[in-house]
Amino acid sequence: MNMLSVLLQKGIDSSAVANAAVKQEQINYIELAIKGGWVMIPILLLSVAAVYIFVDRFFAIRKASKLDHAFMDRIKDYIHEGKIDAALNFCKDHPNVVPRMIEKGLQRLGRPLSDINTAIENVGRVEIAKLEKGVPFLATCAGGAPMLGFLGTVTGMIKAFFDMANAGNNIDVKLLSNGIYEAMVTTVAGLLVGIIAYFAYNIIAAKIQETVNVLESKAMEFMDLLNEPVK
Repeated sequence: MNMLSVLLQKGIDSSAVANAAVKQEQINYIELAIKGGWVMIPILLLSVAAVYIFVDRFFAIRKASKLDHAFMDRIKDYIHEGKIDAALNFCKDHPNVVPRMIEKGLQRLGRPLSDINTAIENVGRVEIAKLEKGVPFLATCAGGAPMLGFLGTVTGMIKAFFDMANAGNNIDVKLLSNGIYEAMVTTVAGLLVGIIAYFAYNIIAAKIQETVNVLESKAMEFMDLLNEPVK
């Protein structure tokens, strides 16, 4: 019985030690990020900028591309009835990309169709340029963050080798840990931010292209409306 009690006690002690070791080995991500060194600061700034630009542009594009399906039908009815002022007021009541474009076309009525088409296209370009504000920097985040991560990798390995050279024959793993931590942590952080920013950029680019397609289709629909023969 005494031997069994001793074995049980040793089993309990070993399991307690193992649990304590597991608790000690749990990763504190904040401390791990701090070990990445100064390179983590620009990577963090790029991540904040990428998130802000993505959220801002996503909702801006969503708001700009939102349009009543019956909008062009109402414009068509106003034009057929000769109520140009009513059509202009209807466009002003809908502060959106397509209504602003159609409003410019209505203001050019009476001029050659080529002039009207040019005016509509110019408004469309201006509106798309507004929607693209900040998007190039999102692409910069996608490419710059991994490069900063690799820079941290290089500086971390230099630090590790420098500590190794100064240690002489007294090389210790803990002595090299700071440089290795910096190298690995910055690499992971840079790649993570770069991947997220890359997908965010492509999502925004796709949304903008969808808006461009809508503008082109509505512009063509408006020009076809003006080319309709008078009944």
